[in-house]
Amino acid sequence: MGEPLTDTDGADAPSMANTSLLRELPTTQRGLRTRAALVAAAREVFERRGYLDTRLIDITQTANCSSGTFYTYFASKEEIFAAVLEVAQKDMMHPGMPHVPEDDDPAAIVEASNRAYFEAYQRNAKLMALLEQVAGIDSEFAELRQRRADAFIQRNARSIADLQRRGLADPGLDPLLASRALSGMVSRLAFGHFVTMAGDDAAVSMDELTFTATRLWVNALRIPVKS
Repeated sequence: MGEPLTDTDGADAPSMANTSLLRELPTTQRGLRTRAALVAAAREVFERRGYLDTRLIDITQTANCSSGTFYTYFASKEEIFAAVLEVAQKDMMHPGMPHVPEDDDPAAIVEASNRAYFEAYQRNAKLMALLEQVAGIDSEFAELRQRRADAFIQRNARSIADLQRRGLADPGLDPLLASRALSGMVSRLAFGHFVTMAGDDAAVSMDELTFTATRLWVNALRIPVKS
């Protein structure tokens, strides 16, 4: 399932971006537009060439600006990558279960969350592939990424524990271990489907993908399904 961490959990999800690298935003509308254009160009180039093979000249050519303009807003490739992440993560979800109100159907919420997660993953598939690459070569980024994932896993565990207290989930499961297992299952399923097997003619539909992930999640937790 996928759902952004919200203030109802007591805290926002940690950022994947190394925000210590980022300088203050421009104070003019023109400056904001130029910076945004550079960030959009950088994402396009990173996704096309990969992190290691991306050069600053590739970004400036794509943004149709000079290197001087680039250095007005960013000091390095590392800094503009952090800016790309800061913007992109707003549309990136994480497998998980939001809080289920007393009068809602847990299985239906699981299904809706899974679909939202898969749709967001599909929109950001090239970026997700890039993040896998960067995590393998940058230990600091890998740690930031894991901290963000852990925040969602902890939230999911709280939701599972709440369902257990209400008699709506298997009380024999450890909520945190169950959350880790199920979150990992869905995220790797998404990576395999949208990244590893991208373009495969035999790929299943969004409906089939959502149904399978939901059935496995609901069955694993023994969540009752309303007829």
